[in-house]
Formats: sequence, structure tokens, C-alpha cells
Amino acid sequence: MKRRIQRLRHLLTAQNIDALLVLNRINYTYLTGFTGTRGYLLVTLDDSTLFTDFRYTEQAASEMDESTVVRELGLDWLDILAAAIKEKGVETLGFEKEHLTYAMYQSLAEKLTPVKLVPLDNPVGSLRVIKDEREIALIREAVALADRAFSYILSVIRPGIRENDIALELEYFMRREGASGKSFDFIVASGTRGAMPHGVASDKIVETGDLITMDFGCIFQGYCSDMTRTVCLGKPSADQEELYSLVAEALKVGTAYLKPGVIAQEVDREVRNYLAAKNKLQYFGHGLGHGLGLEVHEPPRLAPGSGEELLRGMVVTVEPGLYIKGFGGVRIEDVVVCHEHDIEILTQSGRELITL
Repeated sequence: MKRRIQRLRHLLTAQNIDALLVLNRINYTYLTGFTGTRGYLLVTLDDSTLFTDFRYTEQAASEMDESTVVRELGLDWLDILAAAIKEKGVETLGFEKEHLTYAMYQSLAEKLTPVKLVPLDNPVGSLRVIKDEREIALIREAVALADRAFSYILSVIRPGIRENDIALELEYFMRREGASGKSFDFIVASGTRGAMPHGVASDKIVETGDLITMDFGCIFQGYCSDMTRTVCLGKPSADQEELYSLVAEALKVGTAYLKPGVIAQEVDREVRNYLAAKNKLQYFGHGLGHGLGLEVHEPPRLAPGSGEELLRGMVVTVEPGLYIKGFGGVRIEDVVVCHEHDIEILTQSGRELITL
């Protein structure tokens, strides 16, 4: 945690910022280890202080190391926070512009005069994009949990089961195996519902002949997994097999092109070029992938217009899909980590079309 805060201080110094007020829970957890739902982290160039209320003071002390001081807030919490900022001699205070409400901004500006408030664009997120070895190990465990859940669910799916039941079984399995929760609302889209890329699980009954797309993941010690597999209940038609093979090949194209030093949008472009050559690009309407970590969607984005360079320590998903209204859809998604000279595909589940 000390190293992360020190990296943040270098960033602040480069922008002539005296201190940063961190409001986002994921971000203050990343910097301190504190997982409570209410906290305000003040990071100056010399020290760091977490402000929270009496419900969390003991928890904060137990979860954080001694480099961050815990201060209890009362009912006049904003006055306490503003006074502490002034006491530290802060002249220029940065804040996360995505997470400070206008109402709180107005109150702070009034109480902190003449301190200058400076909006910053995701300052902690820019640090989180590069994962250390411990973070990668936790993501690997979360991905392995999802892999095991996929193996399990294959024995559960049968004609007559509801999509919601499949989602519940997936979540229950991963929680039983050590997950603290699901990383997002699971997508289980069968039959023609598979044409909806974000078709969250419904009460639809799964029928023989359906393609079933399952997009799911869990949280393990704070870190997320995210995977998608499409299976067929019963013998697939020739059109279903063709659609699946195109997506499976698109996944190969994307992961083959992905490596450290490549620009994120170029990976997406490579897959789009492949699908365009197959006259199927019109059925691919989302980005190829996204970063993964403490949140299920993080930078970098593998999408048009994404100019980030892929670097060692970045963890991304690769998830091509084709969606045809009135027919259904196919998506396959893997999690990939960038190492110094190559990549590692963390998702171990097979990519062939499974017939149940």
C-alpha cells in the first residue's frame, strides 16, 4: 500500500497538486486496504489520512497499515474534513471529477476558501491499470473459480430449466468455492434471446436446439473474473455451427495479435477486419474487450478510438461475439494478462462448441 500511495504522490507532484481527496470506494480500498463503504481518503505529499465514521474505525485500523492515519467523523463530518485539509496547509486540492457530486463540490469550495479545487481525470485508476504480481495471482484465482463453475454448470443445464436457475447455480457454486460475490449481473441468453449481447438471465425456459450464452464472473478477495461461453442444447444446426466457428476464430485472431506494445484499438481492428472479410461485421456491435481488476470494467478498452498502449501488468478480456436478431448469438470470452514479452491466457475452459 505504501508503494501505491508513493506512486500517487509522484503523479500529484508532476501536476503541482498538494493533495488528493479520494472518494471512490474501490480507489481508497486500492490505496489503503480499507473495504468499508464510507470513507474519505486525503493523500498529501507527506502523509495520508482516512476519514470514516464510528461504524468503521475499528475495521479501518485492522485493515490498513500504519502509514495511513484513521480519523473519526461526526455529524459535522464536512467541517471536520475541511478543517483537516486546511490544517495541513493544502493550497491546491485535487479531486476525482467522476466521483465528486456538484453539491459536495459547492460545499467544499465554500468551506475551503481560498484552497483551489482541481478536477483530476481518474488519477487512481491510472495506477490501477497496471497490476502487480499479487493482483494478477488473485485475478488468476477468480478466473479459475469461474472455469470450475462452467464445468459444473454443464451438468446442470437441461431442457426445461430457466435461465435464472442457471445464473443462480453459477453464483451459488462460486460462492461455495470461496467467492465473496458475483462481479456483475450474469447474462444467460438462450435461443433468440442470444441476439441481445447483454441479455441478463430471465424466466425463459431453455429448450432443445437453443444456443445458450453465459457471461459470468465472481469476486475473489476483491478481484474480478469475467468469462463467456456459448453451448448448444442438443445437436446444433449447420448455421449455428458456422456462427460459432466464426466467433471462435475471431477470438484466436484477437489473442494472437494481442501483446505488449500494441495499441489497444489495433487488436479490436484486427478482429473487425476478420469479421468484415467474412461479411459478418454488421453483427458485431460492441468493443472487443476491457480491462479487469478490482472492477469488472476498467481501462484499457479494446475498442475503436482506444489509444492506450498495452503494457506489462495489464489484464484484459477478449470477447468477440455475433448477434443476429430472430436467430440468436454466440460470444466467447477469455481473460488475458500481458507479461513483459508475451501474454498468458488465464481462462482455461475449452473453446470448442459443447453440445449438451
